[in-house]
Amino acid sequence: MGGCVSISVPCDQTLSQIGRCLTQKASYIRKLQENVGTLQTATQELKDLRDDLLTRVSLEEEKGQRRLATVQRWLSNVETIESQVNELLLASGTAEVSRSFRSRFEYGKKVFKKIKEVKNLKSRADFKVMAERVPRSKVEERLIYPVVGMTAMTEKVFSSLMEDKVGTLGLYGMGGVGKTTLLSQINNSFVNTGNDFDVVIWVVVSKDQKIESVQETILRRLGLCSEEWKHIKEEEKASEIKKMLKGKRYMLLLDDIWSKVEIQRIGFPSPTRMNRCKVVFTTRSKEVCSEMRVDVEMEVKCLASDEAWELFRMRVGDLTLESHPYIPEAARIIAEKCYGLPLALNVIGETMSSRKTIQEWSHAQDVLTSFAADFSCMQDKILPILKFSYDNLKDEMFRKCLQYCALFPEDYEIEKEELVEYWICEGIIDGNKDRDKAKNHGYEIIGTLVRSCLLMEYEHTEFLKMHDMVREMALWITADLGKKKESFIVKTGSGLSHVPVVQDWSVVQKMSLMGNEIEKINACPYGTKKLATLFLQNNKLVSISERFFQWMTELKVLDLSSNESLTQLPADISKLVTLQYLNLSSTGIEVLPFGIKSLTKLIHLNLEFTHKLKSVVGISNLLSLQVLMLFESNIPLNNGLVEEELKSLENLELLTLTLKDAFVMERLLNIHSLVNFTRHLSLDKCIPNAVRISLVAGSSAPSGHEDRPLQHMKSPNPMYFRSLSRVDIVNCEGLRDLTWLMYAPSLTNLHVEMSFQTEEIISREKVMKIDGEKLTTPFLKLESLSLVFLYAVKSIYWGPLPFPALKYLKIHRCPDLRKLPLDSASAKGCGLVLDAYKEWLRDVEWEDEATKNRFCPT
Repeated sequence: MGGCVSISVPCDQTLSQIGRCLTQKASYIRKLQENVGTLQTATQELKDLRDDLLTRVSLEEEKGQRRLATVQRWLSNVETIESQVNELLLASGTAEVSRSFRSRFEYGKKVFKKIKEVKNLKSRADFKVMAERVPRSKVEERLIYPVVGMTAMTEKVFSSLMEDKVGTLGLYGMGGVGKTTLLSQINNSFVNTGNDFDVVIWVVVSKDQKIESVQETILRRLGLCSEEWKHIKEEEKASEIKKMLKGKRYMLLLDDIWSKVEIQRIGFPSPTRMNRCKVVFTTRSKEVCSEMRVDVEMEVKCLASDEAWELFRMRVGDLTLESHPYIPEAARIIAEKCYGLPLALNVIGETMSSRKTIQEWSHAQDVLTSFAADFSCMQDKILPILKFSYDNLKDEMFRKCLQYCALFPEDYEIEKEELVEYWICEGIIDGNKDRDKAKNHGYEIIGTLVRSCLLMEYEHTEFLKMHDMVREMALWITADLGKKKESFIVKTGSGLSHVPVVQDWSVVQKMSLMGNEIEKINACPYGTKKLATLFLQNNKLVSISERFFQWMTELKVLDLSSNESLTQLPADISKLVTLQYLNLSSTGIEVLPFGIKSLTKLIHLNLEFTHKLKSVVGISNLLSLQVLMLFESNIPLNNGLVEEELKSLENLELLTLTLKDAFVMERLLNIHSLVNFTRHLSLDKCIPNAVRISLVAGSSAPSGHEDRPLQHMKSPNPMYFRSLSRVDIVNCEGLRDLTWLMYAPSLTNLHVEMSFQTEEIISREKVMKIDGEKLTTPFLKLESLSLVFLYAVKSIYWGPLPFPALKYLKIHRCPDLRKLPLDSASAKGCGLVLDAYKEWLRDVEWEDEATKNRFCPT
């Protein structure tokens, strides 16, 4: 036929194919049971392969690797076929399969086919590679709460960090101030902005964390860490980290470090200009910044009042603030009690968000004012966080020194020197052997507390300030975490009119009632065996009960200063046999009580500004006295006092005086022990014989004043006034110069006013006449120089002086003074403030143009 194609197949081949097909189909029924067994065995073998593979894959995933898609597809296929086999095997016993030839045939056919599929899947189970390293994101975004008041600081940190010269940057500040939040913002700033860092790594270090755990965190971040890393040595981990980071630019963010972290030991190469890597860390200790050798250190400070209120308002919520018309006012007061600390603002704000009655807000205000630790969230969420810094202090001495600072009122300017005196006299610092060493130790403690962000240096370096939340923490600790509130009784600036009632005086260790309205003390505290410090300064005291001091046998520090109406002390002050510090400055005391003779352990007596004091008879018995302060006291320093009272104080190391009689000054200069320890000297209206002071420099008396030569005076040595740090000279006529100040190497403050005959501060002629004396350059420690109403003065010094410490120079009404002892290098780095009238400055003869441009810019 046309169009047909004929294909010839050998008959025996065709029959063979048909035979095999019929045989196979026959086996569907004949070998059904055998095939079912084969399927079960093959499926179990497949499941075993699957389980082994899953174990191996899990191990790789624990190392941070990700399973391959082919592996996952195979595992999914196994799961599917396992389900199908289970259904097939389940149908083997059904009635249809057993009864019907056709159904048995179809069932057998399915079993045979599934055996092939299972065997095929088994053959593809040989995976040489099961997982691959997961490509990590450069930056892992951190969750942070909405931030208030940190934008400027964040920008400042980021800008500084991006400078090529900055490799390591440290952020320090007190606990709860927002350092972690700031670091989180730096981290997140790299999430949505282009940068050429290969990886940004965040690690929380914490106080007691070991370097191995830090390494494990980093290894996980790099996709390498698994359980097995926990058993590998530190050096091997460091080697692996170093290998991973080789040639890469990293940024390492270390949060909350308490001591130096050696990043090379972890496995990180040090950041350099070449590798352009960066390290940023947060710490509560400024000292750590030095240990880490940072390129830049920045303090994270508390929020300003407006920013603090905004954060507090956000946490409380408008719904609560608007629930009562008086709540906003109470809320502002409570926000102020947080003193700008974000931790307190957040926690207290959230706590108060559910309080919608004015009574609840008033109660909160009262609690935060009286004893803040009693506020509901304080002991759980705020004070323990601050306490970490306290616990990290070197030893118990440092902790006691910090506790002592809590005795002062909120926001109080604590004078460093006064604080150290308290510590020494209280016995916290041992001052028995060497007072200078004890004072140096005190300043070292202050430095440590400042660097630990537990104290803050005030605007002037001689003053300190304690953040009020740190103060609350210290008071909480002194009260044994709130259990023994009467051990430290601190009621400062509370408007008290009497000494508070104390349930058990025997447990009271310190009491501070500074800045109240107390006029009379009628209390008789029985059993005050532990009371060591009593602060009563800045009250309105008129009288103190005769029995008030009777039981205070362990009292070491008593401060009654700034009670102008207090004219006398009770006789039982003699009971204070352990007293070492007594401050009566700025009181109305007229005569020291007879009982003061019993205070044989007294080492510090302050009688400054006691304008009514007529006599200090009895102080000659105070043989332990090391500090005697008489500046601006009204006692007549007659010859008897100088020779009988002051000369007997053999242990005296510090003396302040105001002299109004040149003859007394003359006698004082011959008592070397007193002159050596005079620290503050005021000459007030010493007329006319004050001129004889100039003879200390070894010259003759000026013309017209030869009537009383000082031939009996001993020649001074170059360290004659070695402790003198402050000199005030007011209205001293006849005083031509102050050349004797050449012998005051420790002078820091000099004020001369209305001394109308003074022509020179340091006389070149007199200095040249001093034979056999090696005089050093004057005023090397001078910080403040004030010359006012000196109409005759023509010279301070004849040439430029370095003034390495001078910060303030005041020249008022000195018309004949035309040249200052300054050059362009004077007071370098001190930020010298020159206080003078513009008209006078125009006529000054400057050393050169560079000096003029520096101190008198146009």
